[in-house]
Amino acid sequence: MRAVVQRVHQAAVRVDGATVGSIEYGLLVYLGVHRSDSDEIAQWMARKIAGLRIFPDGDGRFNRSVRDVGGAILVVSQFTLYGDAAHGFRPSFSAAAPPELAEQLYERVVALLRSEYSLRVATGIFGAMMDVESINWGPVTIVLEK
Repeated sequence: MRAVVQRVHQAAVRVDGATVGSIEYGLLVYLGVHRSDSDEIAQWMARKIAGLRIFPDGDGRFNRSVRDVGGAILVVSQFTLYGDAAHGFRPSFSAAAPPELAEQLYERVVALLRSEYSLRVATGIFGAMMDVESINWGPVTIVLEK
């Protein structure tokens, strides 16, 4: 599983012009699922996202998590995180999980963030063509992978 995590002032995702998910202060997470991923990896990813300390404390140091600052998370599925363009110019997506597995594990991460970590979580629509808009704060962008 691979996630690109951005600290944001705000983020929104739209499908066919309609906003389907939005947050103010928090994290925008693009989440890709590998074909060999499991529930154990989904649990690891949710714990890592919830605990990632990329928000400043009183001294301006990265010591606070999204939970610590009362932020929210917008999770957007993105199979293209497993695009491989090492050979040629057209990426191969063979490492990405098939849609059934990817959706199951994507939904599992979202559910864990909500239930285990009591976070406010908005989402896009799995498999839809989405427009994502964000104001990256910093900018701060971290890649997580397990």
